[in-house]
Amino acid sequence: MKKVLVRVRGRVQGVGFRYFVRDAAMIHGVTGWVKNNPDGSVSVAASGEEGILRDFLQDLWAKDDPIIRVNAMHTEWHDADNPGEGFEIRR
Repeated sequence: MKKVLVRVRGRVQGVGFRYFVRDAAMIHGVTGWVKNNPDGSVSVAASGEEGILRDFLQDLWAKDDPIIRVNAMHTEWHDADNPGEGFEIRR
């Protein structure tokens, strides 16, 4: 099991991006959370099998979404010591 920490930049606040991330996480079966940051970016923490996480990250680019615009994603990979359950939107 792996854990990936992601900082997403672009037009990702006020456009439903956190809900988009939660839905993608549910589709892929990954656990974790997503939250807005004061600087306009969004943070994501997700745990699961590495291949599934890589597919999940590809979906986060939201290439077919007419409103969301992801300009950059910074990722940090770690071993998952406690993957937890579910996926939540944090405030």
